[in-house]
Amino acid sequence: MRQLLRVALDLLLEATRRRWVLGLFGSITLVLTALGLSLELDVVDGALAGSKLFGVLLSDDVVSAHRALSGVSQAVAYLAFYGGAVFLVVACSDFAPELLSPGRIEHLLSLPVARWQLLFGTYLGVLGLVSAGILYGAVGLTALLGVKTGVWSPGLLLGSTVGLLGFAALYAVMLCSAFFVRSASVSGGAGAAMLGLGVVASYRESLTGLLEPGLVRTLVSWALVPVPRLGGLATMSARIAAEQAIDGAVASRLAAGCGLFSVAALALAAWRFERMDF
Repeated sequence: MRQLLRVALDLLLEATRRRWVLGLFGSITLVLTALGLSLELDVVDGALAGSKLFGVLLSDDVVSAHRALSGVSQAVAYLAFYGGAVFLVVACSDFAPELLSPGRIEHLLSLPVARWQLLFGTYLGVLGLVSAGILYGAVGLTALLGVKTGVWSPGLLLGSTVGLLGFAALYAVMLCSAFFVRSASVSGGAGAAMLGLGVVASYRESLTGLLEPGLVRTLVSWALVPVPRLGGLATMSARIAAEQAIDGAVASRLAAGCGLFSVAALALAAWRFERMDF
């Protein structure tokens, strides 16, 4: 366990030396700053009388600040889930290929560390970096909306943990693909493709219902069964952010499916890693 944590810490230090961390937190800070300067909310006696974004009037209806914040939080959660997933897929695409780069992997394997520790340490290190970024963005946005509306809600913080669960499944696929093709572009492409499949899988019943009964419909239906329902996770994240009720059984199934898929992808990566010669 100690060696696994050392690998994760080494990845964090490497990301710091490459200024990856500075780029991540700098990008989030720029987004928060732009929102803070451009979002105008006219709150009077607990009611929102008007709102503007980048000078464009969004609404002039008088509604309670809490109700307005609920809608804003839900929209932000959707945007953060999908936009953040795309950004992180691109930003994290080269960590695994760098691990396997000639010279570095031979050096790492010469140390008293097992291959599975390198694999899972890299995975945990990337998730640690992403968790810090997601937490920073969620806290910053919560503070921004709280200062502007006077309504402080933990919904965005809680909803962001669902986004982390979704990215964990995406990065498991990205990491696995790197052990078959050592390429940052292939790793990023695998993550993007899985994001798209995850959205499609969330509407599996509706989409397969459009196909004619037969072999093709059966194959498509079964092919989407193991894919995590990322679209469902995005909806759950948005509902949590807006402090709306969620179905506990559905939430448990979504989380369990995502977790099992991640474990399966990492197991395949470990199997492939053990059979590679360097």
